[in-house]
Amino acid sequence: MKYALTNAMLLDGTENMQARPAAVLVENGRIAAVESDAGSFGNVKTYDLGGAYLMPGLINMHVHLPGSGMPSYTKKQNAKSVNFLMSNIITRSVVYALCYKFARTELLSGVTTIRTVGGLRNTDSRIRDDINAGKRLGPRILASNEAVSVPGGHMAGVLAYEATNEDDCVKYVDLIARDKPDLIKIMVTGGVLDAKVKGEPGELKMPPELIKACCDEAHRLGLKVAAHVESPEGMTKALANGVDTIEHGAAASREHIELYKSRGAAQICTISPAIPCAKFPMEIAHTTPLSKFNGEVVLEGIIDCAKKALENGIPVGLGTDTACPFVTHYDMWRELVYFKKYVGVTNAFALHTATLVNARIAGIDGETGSVEVGKSADLLVTRGDPLEDLTALRSPEMVVMRGKVIEKPTVKKFDYVEQELDKHL
Repeated sequence: MKYALTNAMLLDGTENMQARPAAVLVENGRIAAVESDAGSFGNVKTYDLGGAYLMPGLINMHVHLPGSGMPSYTKKQNAKSVNFLMSNIITRSVVYALCYKFARTELLSGVTTIRTVGGLRNTDSRIRDDINAGKRLGPRILASNEAVSVPGGHMAGVLAYEATNEDDCVKYVDLIARDKPDLIKIMVTGGVLDAKVKGEPGELKMPPELIKACCDEAHRLGLKVAAHVESPEGMTKALANGVDTIEHGAAASREHIELYKSRGAAQICTISPAIPCAKFPMEIAHTTPLSKFNGEVVLEGIIDCAKKALENGIPVGLGTDTACPFVTHYDMWRELVYFKKYVGVTNAFALHTATLVNARIAGIDGETGSVEVGKSADLLVTRGDPLEDLTALRSPEMVVMRGKVIEKPTVKKFDYVEQELDKHL
């Protein structure tokens, strides 16, 4: 219940962090002291980190637990298959076990908090509650459970209910709220693979009055709303009608910037799923000329949105959009690399964003996101210095979750996926 992490180089999660020698005392799962050495800690169990780098655990702001990210050549799941999986206790238990496995993979890769934004019924909150109760070891989960979409909308019938009018929106938000989610997710536009016209990904699917109905009811219940958006029109409608975070984003105009500011909204930058679609050869990514072109549009839109948001003081968070093809539950570190490469931030700012900024956007910065006395001991240890090379995050030496130490964590990786992604670092 009480131990010290000594001989560490501390990266504390703040914006201008610099590595400094430190020792951290952990007691009852929380950070009890941060000193230059362990001399004042007394006789406690010690983990000598041997000069390794100690930082806050990463926070992944955009995760879908029902999938691995391994490219699949089988038919996509549909409403019929999902209804079957959730129809009886046996198949639901299989779904639960699979989703928990992927949540644990996130933790073992150095991600101590995940924000799930579209799942199968209430599976995510059930896993969250079991982890919080100490029944299972896993990351902190901020769960939205199943999302709200419209007929023909993004993930409709699969990871989202289908609302046809404003009353449906209220009904589904209330239904989701019964399981005490941490936020509500809505699908405002289509996605790259939904698009039918070249150059027009992210077609507006959810009418403005339905967006507003979802947001009004969620806000009445004290819940923030995250919105899947991949077009400028969708971003305008979403922000104007009350959403709190734009997931993904699109090329941003001055009007968008003003809407972000008036709403106090944030963008969640998700470059990872756009890389395979836009950058991989079509025979590797199994894309078409249409989807590849639209993937490039979405990639450039996400990057443009992040750059302009940062230039205008709008919060930008990071998430992977796991489990899109080639986006696994152990590769959050890649999102930081892409953030640096495409948005042009420093290594320190990428680390700061994936920890303390993400925590602020999620409303949990009083609990996690930085190495400070009183906060939960959610920590990540790497042998190399991420300030010099973000790929040091790829293989954690240690992960600490609410004080629980996991030494030499390992995850099963898909060699084929890793090889293809490594070509685009």
